[in-house]
Amino acid sequence: MALLPILEYPDPRLKKVAQPVAEITQEIRQLIGNMAETMYAAPGIGLAATQVDVHVQVIVIDISETKDDLLTLINPEIIASSGEIYGDEGCLSVPNYFDQIKRAEKITVRTMMETGETREFNAEGLLAVCIQHEIDHLRGIVFVDYLSKLKQSRIVKKLKKQRQMTM
Repeated sequence: MALLPILEYPDPRLKKVAQPVAEITQEIRQLIGNMAETMYAAPGIGLAATQVDVHVQVIVIDISETKDDLLTLINPEIIASSGEIYGDEGCLSVPNYFDQIKRAEKITVRTMMETGETREFNAEGLLAVCIQHEIDHLRGIVFVDYLSKLKQSRIVKKLKKQRQMTM
């Protein structure tokens, strides 16, 4: 497995819409392994292929405390949602920034598994938020897109300053 570079906001490649996966190939399995390793190393709880500049509908998530419960979603879609929750969200593509975002509290997801089988399941709380956040990435949406233009410009300035300090 290999660590992949994570794109950082406002990189225009984060705006690309991911294409559905037609077939679970060895390349897709390799991508999933690399994405999981990258997410754990970051460290994060979710990563969409878009964030590593691969524009296919693949997501890896692990919200467990022990980091041993990897969930892989291929071509995920939310088929039902209910309720609302607000919570601080962060993103590996927007390092060191968190803000309040409104999401559905409960969702029903249809996804393809690594075996190629289709599965539906319900999610709520942190898992539901994480899935919605990562599906947004597949659609070319970063969570800061929900914020005001003023906040977005401040985030861009802050990230540029952080990058200059690390060079």
